[in-house]
Amino acid sequence: MLFESPLVRGHLIKRYKRFLADIELEDGTFITAHCPNSGAMQGLTTPGTPVWVSKSANLERKLPYTWQMAEVDGTFVGMNTSNPNHLVEEALQAGIISELQGYQSLRREVPYGKNSRIDFLIERSFNKLTYVEVKNVHLKRGRVAAFPSSVTARGAKHMQELTDMVRAGHQAYVVYVVQRNDCEGFEIASDIDPFYGQETLKAYEAGVQPLVYACDISPKGITLTHSLTLTN
Repeated sequence: MLFESPLVRGHLIKRYKRFLADIELEDGTFITAHCPNSGAMQGLTTPGTPVWVSKSANLERKLPYTWQMAEVDGTFVGMNTSNPNHLVEEALQAGIISELQGYQSLRREVPYGKNSRIDFLIERSFNKLTYVEVKNVHLKRGRVAAFPSSVTARGAKHMQELTDMVRAGHQAYVVYVVQRNDCEGFEIASDIDPFYGQETLKAYEAGVQPLVYACDISPKGITLTHSLTLTN
Protein backbone atom coordinates (compact mmCIF):
# COMPACT_ATOMS: atom_id res chain seq x y z
CA MET A 1 0.00 0.00 0.00
CA LEU A 2 1.60 3.22 -1.17
CA PHE A 3 0.60 6.55 0.29
CA GLU A 4 -1.13 8.79 -2.25
CA SER A 5 1.24 11.68 -1.53
CA PRO A 6 4.58 11.98 0.27
CA LEU A 7 4.24 12.04 4.05
CA VAL A 8 5.36 15.09 5.99
CA ARG A 9 7.48 14.77 9.14
CA GLY A 10 6.85 16.66 12.35
CA HIS A 11 6.79 16.31 16.13
CA LEU A 12 3.78 15.60 18.31
CA ILE A 13 2.69 18.38 20.65
CA LYS A 14 -0.30 16.56 22.11
CA ARG A 15 -3.08 14.13 21.26
CA TYR A 16 -6.52 14.94 22.68
CA LYS A 17 -10.24 14.26 22.33
CA ARG A 18 -9.25 10.84 20.90
CA PHE A 19 -9.30 12.00 17.28
CA LEU A 20 -7.19 15.19 17.33
CA ALA A 21 -3.43 15.76 17.43
CA ASP A 22 -1.51 19.03 17.51
CA ILE A 23 1.74 18.70 15.57
CA GLU A 24 4.62 20.99 14.65
CA LEU A 25 5.88 20.23 11.15
CA GLU A 26 9.61 20.40 10.39
CA ASP A 27 9.17 23.73 8.57
CA GLY A 28 7.78 25.26 11.77
CA THR A 29 4.11 25.10 10.76
CA PHE A 30 1.65 24.17 13.52
CA ILE A 31 -1.26 21.96 12.46
CA THR A 32 -4.12 19.99 13.99
CA ALA A 33 -4.31 16.56 12.35
CA HIS A 34 -6.99 13.88 12.40
CA CYS A 35 -5.96 10.94 14.59
CA PRO A 36 -7.46 7.80 12.97
CA ASN A 37 -7.17 5.66 16.09
CA SER A 38 -9.57 5.73 19.03
CA GLY A 39 -7.47 3.45 21.24
CA ALA A 40 -5.00 4.19 24.02
CA MET A 41 -2.05 4.27 21.59
CA GLN A 42 0.37 3.33 24.36
CA GLY A 43 3.93 4.47 23.64
CA LEU A 44 2.95 6.68 20.70
CA THR A 45 1.57 9.83 22.31
CA THR A 46 4.55 11.22 24.22
CA PRO A 47 5.01 14.93 23.40
CA GLY A 48 7.99 15.39 21.11
CA THR A 49 7.59 12.00 19.40
CA PRO A 50 8.53 12.21 15.70
CA VAL A 51 5.41 11.66 13.58
CA TRP A 52 4.47 11.49 9.92
CA VAL A 53 1.27 12.91 8.45
CA SER A 54 -0.44 12.79 5.06
CA LYS A 55 -2.22 15.74 3.47
CA SER A 56 -5.50 15.23 1.64
CA ALA A 57 -6.12 16.80 -1.75
CA ASN A 58 -9.75 17.33 -0.73
CA LEU A 59 -10.00 21.06 -0.09
CA GLU A 60 -13.32 20.63 1.71
CA ARG A 61 -11.86 18.59 4.56
CA LYS A 62 -11.94 20.42 7.88
CA LEU A 63 -8.65 18.75 8.87
CA PRO A 64 -6.55 18.21 5.74
CA TYR A 65 -3.80 16.33 7.60
CA THR A 66 -4.02 12.74 8.90
CA TRP A 67 -1.56 11.27 11.39
CA GLN A 68 -0.23 8.07 9.79
CA MET A 69 2.76 6.86 11.82
CA ALA A 70 5.18 7.60 14.62
CA GLU A 71 8.88 6.90 15.05
CA VAL A 72 9.67 5.03 18.28
CA ASP A 73 13.24 3.96 19.09
CA GLY A 74 14.15 4.22 15.42
CA THR A 75 11.17 2.14 14.25
CA PHE A 76 8.24 3.33 12.16
CA VAL A 77 4.94 2.40 13.81
CA GLY A 78 1.66 2.70 11.90
CA MET A 79 -1.34 3.73 13.98
CA ASN A 80 -4.01 4.38 11.33
CA THR A 81 -6.65 1.71 12.03
CA SER A 82 -8.08 1.98 8.52
CA ASN A 83 -4.85 0.72 6.90
CA PRO A 84 -4.86 -2.98 7.98
CA ASN A 85 -7.93 -3.86 5.90
CA HIS A 86 -6.28 -2.42 2.79
CA LEU A 87 -3.08 -4.29 3.61
CA VAL A 88 -4.88 -7.61 4.07
CA GLU A 89 -6.84 -7.16 0.83
CA GLU A 90 -3.61 -6.50 -1.09
CA ALA A 91 -1.96 -9.50 0.56
CA LEU A 92 -4.91 -11.77 -0.27
CA GLN A 93 -4.81 -10.70 -3.91
CA ALA A 94 -1.03 -11.24 -4.03
CA GLY A 95 -1.22 -14.65 -2.34
CA ILE A 96 0.96 -13.54 0.59
CA ILE A 97 -1.35 -15.04 3.23
CA SER A 98 -0.80 -18.72 2.45
CA GLU A 99 -3.61 -19.92 4.74
CA LEU A 100 -6.18 -18.00 2.66
CA GLN A 101 -5.09 -18.75 -0.89
CA GLY A 102 -7.29 -20.28 -3.56
CA TYR A 103 -10.50 -18.38 -3.04
CA GLN A 104 -13.21 -17.97 -5.67
CA SER A 105 -14.71 -14.72 -4.40
CA LEU A 106 -13.81 -12.04 -1.90
CA ARG A 107 -16.31 -9.57 -0.44
CA ARG A 108 -15.80 -6.78 2.08
CA GLU A 109 -18.02 -5.47 4.87
CA VAL A 110 -20.67 -8.20 4.61
CA PRO A 111 -23.42 -8.11 7.30
CA TYR A 112 -23.36 -11.06 9.72
CA GLY A 113 -23.85 -11.96 13.35
CA LYS A 114 -25.57 -9.54 15.69
CA ASN A 115 -25.66 -6.32 13.72
CA SER A 116 -22.01 -6.61 12.66
CA ARG A 117 -20.07 -6.61 9.41
CA ILE A 118 -17.25 -9.03 8.66
CA ASP A 119 -14.13 -7.43 7.18
CA PHE A 120 -13.80 -10.12 4.48
CA LEU A 121 -16.07 -12.97 3.44
CA ILE A 122 -14.28 -15.54 1.29
CA GLU A 123 -15.81 -18.33 -0.77
CA ARG A 124 -13.60 -21.27 -1.71
CA SER A 125 -13.95 -24.39 -3.82
CA PHE A 126 -14.91 -26.68 -0.94
CA ASN A 127 -18.22 -24.82 -0.47
CA LYS A 128 -17.41 -23.39 2.95
CA LEU A 129 -17.63 -19.71 3.77
CA THR A 130 -14.56 -18.22 5.42
CA TYR A 131 -15.05 -15.25 7.74
CA VAL A 132 -12.00 -13.02 8.22
CA GLU A 133 -11.81 -10.33 10.91
CA VAL A 134 -8.85 -7.91 10.84
CA LYS A 135 -7.31 -6.24 13.90
CA ASN A 136 -4.77 -3.43 14.02
CA VAL A 137 -1.78 -3.92 16.35
CA HIS A 138 0.77 -1.28 17.33
CA LEU A 139 1.52 -2.11 20.97
CA LYS A 140 4.89 -3.69 21.74
CA ARG A 141 5.96 -5.11 25.12
CA GLY A 142 9.57 -6.20 25.23
CA ARG A 143 10.14 -7.98 21.92
CA VAL A 144 6.50 -9.04 21.54
CA ALA A 145 3.55 -7.30 19.88
CA ALA A 146 0.32 -7.33 21.87
CA PHE A 147 -3.41 -6.80 21.36
CA PRO A 148 -5.53 -5.13 22.58
CA SER A 149 -3.94 -1.92 23.87
CA SER A 150 -7.14 -0.96 25.73
CA VAL A 151 -10.47 -2.53 26.67
CA THR A 152 -12.42 -3.46 23.54
CA ALA A 153 -15.99 -4.63 24.01
CA ARG A 154 -16.38 -4.54 20.24
CA GLY A 155 -13.40 -6.85 19.82
CA ALA A 156 -14.84 -9.36 22.29
CA LYS A 157 -18.15 -9.29 20.43
CA HIS A 158 -16.33 -10.06 17.17
CA MET A 159 -14.66 -13.11 18.72
CA GLN A 160 -18.04 -14.37 19.95
CA GLU A 161 -19.54 -13.95 16.49
CA LEU A 162 -16.63 -15.69 14.77
CA THR A 163 -17.14 -18.56 17.20
CA ASP A 164 -20.80 -18.71 16.19
CA MET A 165 -19.79 -18.95 12.51
CA VAL A 166 -17.47 -21.89 13.22
CA ARG A 167 -20.19 -23.67 15.16
CA ALA A 168 -22.49 -23.13 12.18
CA GLY A 169 -20.06 -25.10 10.02
CA HIS A 170 -17.99 -22.31 8.46
CA GLN A 171 -14.34 -21.29 8.80
CA ALA A 172 -13.23 -18.20 10.69
CA TYR A 173 -9.92 -16.37 11.02
CA VAL A 174 -8.78 -13.32 12.93
CA VAL A 175 -5.82 -11.58 11.28
CA TYR A 176 -3.70 -9.41 13.57
CA VAL A 177 -1.80 -6.85 11.49
CA VAL A 178 1.26 -5.62 13.38
CA GLN A 179 2.07 -2.22 11.90
CA ARG A 180 5.75 -2.40 12.84
CA ASN A 181 8.67 -4.70 11.99
CA ASP A 182 10.59 -4.94 15.27
CA CYS A 183 8.66 -7.71 17.05
CA GLU A 184 9.63 -11.36 17.46
CA GLY A 185 6.22 -12.70 18.47
CA PHE A 186 2.66 -11.81 19.40
CA GLU A 187 0.49 -12.21 22.49
CA ILE A 188 -3.06 -11.50 23.60
CA ALA A 189 -2.94 -8.81 26.30
CA SER A 190 -5.41 -10.46 28.68
CA ASP A 191 -4.07 -8.30 31.50
CA ILE A 192 -5.30 -5.19 29.68
CA ASP A 193 -8.72 -6.64 28.78
CA PRO A 194 -9.47 -9.91 30.64
CA PHE A 195 -12.87 -10.33 28.95
CA TYR A 196 -11.39 -10.04 25.46
CA GLY A 197 -8.73 -12.56 26.48
CA GLN A 198 -11.40 -14.94 27.79
CA GLU A 199 -13.55 -14.72 24.65
CA THR A 200 -10.51 -15.07 22.40
CA LEU A 201 -9.41 -18.26 24.16
CA LYS A 202 -12.94 -19.66 23.79
CA ALA A 203 -12.87 -18.76 20.08
CA TYR A 204 -9.54 -20.51 19.53
CA GLU A 205 -10.80 -23.60 21.31
CA ALA A 206 -13.91 -23.60 19.10
CA GLY A 207 -11.80 -23.46 15.94
CA VAL A 208 -11.35 -19.78 15.11
CA GLN A 209 -7.82 -19.56 13.70
CA PRO A 210 -5.45 -16.67 14.51
CA LEU A 211 -3.00 -15.31 11.95
CA VAL A 212 -0.39 -12.67 12.81
CA TYR A 213 1.53 -10.72 10.18
CA ALA A 214 4.15 -8.02 10.59
CA CYS A 215 4.66 -5.13 8.18
CA ASP A 216 7.46 -3.41 6.32
CA ILE A 217 6.61 0.23 6.99
CA SER A 218 8.14 3.48 5.75
CA PRO A 219 6.99 6.99 4.82
CA LYS A 220 6.49 5.69 1.27
CA GLY A 221 4.08 2.91 2.13
CA ILE A 222 3.24 -0.23 4.11
CA THR A 223 3.38 -3.89 3.06
CA LEU A 224 2.38 -7.07 4.86
CA THR A 225 5.53 -9.20 4.97
CA HIS A 226 5.94 -12.18 7.31
CA SER A 227 4.08 -14.09 9.98
CA LEU A 228 4.72 -13.90 13.71
CA THR A 229 4.27 -16.68 16.26
CA LEU A 230 1.46 -16.48 18.79
CA THR A 231 3.16 -16.88 22.16
CA ASN A 232 0.12 -17.44 24.41
